[in-house]
Amino acid sequence: MNAHTPRHASLADDPLMLYGTALTSRMMIGTALYPSPAVMAESVRASGAGIVTVSLRREQARGRTGERFLEMIRDLGVAVLPNTAGCHTAKEAITTALMAREIFGTPWIKLEVIANDDTLQPEIFGLVEAARELTEQGFQVFPYTTEDLVVAERLLAAGCELLMPWGAPIGSGRGLNNVYGLRLLRARLPGVPLVIDAGLGLPSQAAHAMELGFDACLLNTAVAKAADPPAMAAAFAQAIEAGRAAYRAGPMEPRDMANPSSPVSGLPDLRGRP
Repeated sequence: MNAHTPRHASLADDPLMLYGTALTSRMMIGTALYPSPAVMAESVRASGAGIVTVSLRREQARGRTGERFLEMIRDLGVAVLPNTAGCHTAKEAITTALMAREIFGTPWIKLEVIANDDTLQPEIFGLVEAARELTEQGFQVFPYTTEDLVVAERLLAAGCELLMPWGAPIGSGRGLNNVYGLRLLRARLPGVPLVIDAGLGLPSQAAHAMELGFDACLLNTAVAKAADPPAMAAAFAQAIEAGRAAYRAGPMEPRDMANPSSPVSGLPDLRGRP
């Protein structure tokens, strides 16, 4: 990029590397909850996302893992990241991952092991166990986890090369519930790709995550449940790119006191004297 090329024009010079694969888009998008398959496909295209996630168990439950559904996903022209949504134990997640690899022909797996159905919080013990086993079986694991640093270190030791901490509970739209914890995670793991997964409801929340130095965001509910899903997908894409550009530009540090933008040294003192 030369001095005359606008830095905001493209992030093609700033690829996201995930397991050796370069992605120019830092937005990932899910394929569930849309009012129709056509709206889902239009939303994915509007987002410019480099990865789409597919829940094998939930699509099976809907009877949508037939050849027609798989062909529609392939026609999107983006990388597929199957996930183990709906699994509550390491054994369930491992079995689902093996099925997903056979169906989608990819070693990538978004690993979800859920503790309970109210919060959909990751079950961290089963998550680490499943991550270790799947890595040993040749999978490239994308673990859905919390912002806990100790859990992050255990997942990395189990063979994960990236982490997907939640911002807030899945589908809640609450944004980043624990900014301190996320900042700490980013600071302590500077070389690890970190993707905010779950809880984002507004483009501004995605921009905030990217401004903190996170590498990508994964969206589903916020787009699928919008009044106009393709338009919301495009809005999130713009916010994610803007947040990344701001992070690269080096944001100013917050201050407790005002700092005048115009210098006062050398100006005459026009205040009246007693």
